[in-house]
Amino acid sequence: MAKQLKINFRNKQSKIIFGFLLLTISLFLLFSFNSFWFNWKADDDIIISGWDFATKANNILGWIGAYVSYFFISNLGISAYSIIIILFSLSIKLIFKLKFIYYNFFRKIILFTLWFILLLGIFNLKIGPYNSCGIIGLNINENLSLLIGNIGIIFILTSWLIIWLIINFQISYLNFNLSLFSKEKKSIQKKINPIKENHTTEQINLAKNDNKHEKTKSNFNEPELEIKKIKDEKIINNLNSNFDPRLELQNYIFPSIEVLNEYDNEIIVNKKELEENKKIIIETLLHFKIEITAMNAEVGPTITLYEIVPKEGIKISKIKNLEDDIALRIKATGVRIIAPLPGKGTVGIEVPNQKASIVSMRSVLASEKYQKSKFELPIAIGKTISNETYVTDLTKMPHLLMAGATGQGKSVGLNAIICSILFKKHPTEVKFVLIDPKKVELTLYNKIEKHFLAKLPNNEDAIITNTKEVITTLKALCLEMDNRYDLLKLASVRNITEYNQKFISRKLNPKNGHKYLPYIILVIDEFADLIMTAGKEIEIPLARLAQLARAIGIHLIIATQRPTTNIITGTIKANFPVRIAFRVSQGIDSKTILDTSGANQLIGRGDMLISTGNDLLRLQCAFIDTPEVEKIMSFIEDQKVYPKRYDLPEISNENNTNSYSNKGGEKDEFFEDAAKLVVLQQQGSTSMLQRKMKLGYNRAGRIMDELEMVGIVGKSDGSRSRQVLIKTEDELIELLNKIKDE
Repeated sequence: MAKQLKINFRNKQSKIIFGFLLLTISLFLLFSFNSFWFNWKADDDIIISGWDFATKANNILGWIGAYVSYFFISNLGISAYSIIIILFSLSIKLIFKLKFIYYNFFRKIILFTLWFILLLGIFNLKIGPYNSCGIIGLNINENLSLLIGNIGIIFILTSWLIIWLIINFQISYLNFNLSLFSKEKKSIQKKINPIKENHTTEQINLAKNDNKHEKTKSNFNEPELEIKKIKDEKIINNLNSNFDPRLELQNYIFPSIEVLNEYDNEIIVNKKELEENKKIIIETLLHFKIEITAMNAEVGPTITLYEIVPKEGIKISKIKNLEDDIALRIKATGVRIIAPLPGKGTVGIEVPNQKASIVSMRSVLASEKYQKSKFELPIAIGKTISNETYVTDLTKMPHLLMAGATGQGKSVGLNAIICSILFKKHPTEVKFVLIDPKKVELTLYNKIEKHFLAKLPNNEDAIITNTKEVITTLKALCLEMDNRYDLLKLASVRNITEYNQKFISRKLNPKNGHKYLPYIILVIDEFADLIMTAGKEIEIPLARLAQLARAIGIHLIIATQRPTTNIITGTIKANFPVRIAFRVSQGIDSKTILDTSGANQLIGRGDMLISTGNDLLRLQCAFIDTPEVEKIMSFIEDQKVYPKRYDLPEISNENNTNSYSNKGGEKDEFFEDAAKLVVLQQQGSTSMLQRKMKLGYNRAGRIMDELEMVGIVGKSDGSRSRQVLIKTEDELIELLNKIKDE
């Protein structure tokens, strides 16, 4: 009943208005009831005889007051005043928002009213012309008295009162001290019952009494018994508690959106502009004899989508071919026609706004969709035409290919993707491998090297810029992938999610090589430069990663300026189902990246198309400036770091089992040829051996280790070429002869 009495309102004003209404009704009833007792004789005859407005009622509130008081008092008797109490209390609660007046209070009043009506019905007292219990109470009592008699009604009322008191005042048998009824019980030997408490026991040590003590027991005062409480030893119940991968950096604080700039994100709807564009579109279509039956507009941050419904019999292809004509009439670039709109029976015409709104990174990250997302690797790229934040999961993509001409927002898009992950993930959960041949775009992320970056052990720079280092890194990632698959096989799981859950629940033993596996995100900027420099050496390991790395948590994000077929090959393209295209210079570039035109018709400045395989969606990329990225990096940098960075597997140590402990060991059949090549070129480089001798990387690495053992080249110096210790060919021949003699 309490739930039924609850009233929900949309705003506070409605509550106050309704409260005053109830207050007015309660006061009206109070005055009419009180006036009834003085004027019932005069008003009774008038009410019974019927409404006669020619005759004036004696009630202080007139005819209405007389009739209302007659109705309630005649039916409920004195108990009618309970209605006033309920209405008055409810009005006060609504007006002043009093928390001490509970809805359970009204239920108690109603139950008490029913009890009081039955009580008055027993005595059959009359007040004025009516019974004190009213007609309702009288009928109830008459029926009950026929069934159980007046004595039975008294028993019911008494039981009802006792139960009501017990419930409301929480009375229990423990409140009664039975010793009050008998003083003799104090002299009786006390029964000592063990008292059970949480985590404690009461230990009582009683000495045995002989017969003499029992005889003289009544002659002295028995001392009070002291009960000593002994605490149990603490029991650790969480021996099998889950492993916390964040324990090493448990005090890590995630970046706050307060470090990001706040822009005016309000979309300005220019009705004049909308009407003009509508008029131009309709006139252009009519000029080509295309009639429409309906039209509406959806205003976004930078683009307005005009949806039209063509008349029956109109070919969609005729509308599709009018992009340039509509753009000419509107005097705008970036007009795009979608015929038909996916999932709708309409044709969409995208027209750029004269005044674009900035989609700030702060507004995107502060959105409910991003904050409540439960994605493994959430990416907040920007907003749709309908101003809805677009959030997706990198693990579901599982790789991302980006393309766009210079200055169209590609680098900003990369920053938005990386930062949206940093705002949600702990350093334990994700690592980045950043490759930047341009050397300037990703340098901002140097500050978070020990938190979020992964690289080769011998690399000094956090951001990989050298082509040789890129090749080595990709091969190291392939080795990391193979190692992870071995762990998954050993753990009998299919993907990284199942593996980490199993490890966290302590079902995998670290002594067997198991460890928590973070996600690894490989970000490559200026991919075209790498392909032109290294070609197949880049493409082959990259294609292998794209094909196999999804299950073990390695994901790729590749960005390039010119998406030509010789850069984005069929092998790469086939393994990147999700692609983002910023504005490109030619239609053929759009078809290369998206398999359809449209990217060449974008307006730039973050305007982009994202293809998810089947759907093609237009978005406005979130804007994050360089100073904002610097603030985020500084925020993370100032926090506690890991004692050591996350290193990728060392390639040079991959085949150490095949290396030689002495100079006279068995050498590769190409050892001498490689030695002569190194001395002649005066360059101790593994990649050079690969190119000149057409060897695989592993074999070239082994030969380079052999050259180091015999003293032809020096030790490895990171990404740099080894020092050549033999300067002339004659010295080399002499050294080789010595090795043969040994």
